[in-house]
Amino acid sequence: MQISHETIYKYIYAKAKGELKKHLLKYFRQKGRKNKNRKLSHEKRGQIPDAISIHERPEEIEGRKVPGHWEGDLIMGKDHKTALGTLVERTTRYVFIVPLKGKKAEDVREAFTEHFLDVPDDLKLSLTYDRGKEMVQHKKLTEDTGIDVYFADPHSPWQRGTNENTNGLIRDFFPKGTDFSKVSYEEVKHVQDMLNERVRWTPLSRQKTHNFKLHLLCCF
Repeated sequence: MQISHETIYKYIYAKAKGELKKHLLKYFRQKGRKNKNRKLSHEKRGQIPDAISIHERPEEIEGRKVPGHWEGDLIMGKDHKTALGTLVERTTRYVFIVPLKGKKAEDVREAFTEHFLDVPDDLKLSLTYDRGKEMVQHKKLTEDTGIDVYFADPHSPWQRGTNENTNGLIRDFFPKGTDFSKVSYEEVKHVQDMLNERVRWTPLSRQKTHNFKLHLLCCF
């Protein structure tokens, strides 16, 4: 059985009462959140031409034993006018926080391409993304970088759980309402380095994880 974080949120909001509810809400990463109709929000995002489903990914990706498989998303800024890109490696949890000139598909593709071109070929095997229309140029991204792009099912954030969790960590530094046009590259890089230097459990041994991160860090 799998239970998503949305189910837990809904249960607490619906069932918990009084002091117990106040106590539980203190531990929520997203304070005072309101449940939204995710189906409607996804329908507004439109369809991705020639999207390859997550169900067509190689089985090795599921086990997290082979590094080089990434998850991606956008973190939206104030009034949804600005954004940051996030790219997280599934095995080691290594993260790139990607400054963006804009939210258009071309802006996102160019920024992601710039980051992936500096990653060794054996460490950029796949990217799993949600159904955001900013990824409509995924075929061009694959052509330019060699990375295969797969798309999660609608309304299924748990299929990109590593990315979802990492976005929550980044929100600790850049809360909702942040205007990313006023956030410097140095600030973004500082947060990225802090997250990548944290001691975190991963499916790889600590030594292999350390070597993987050193390998990537040497590229930048």
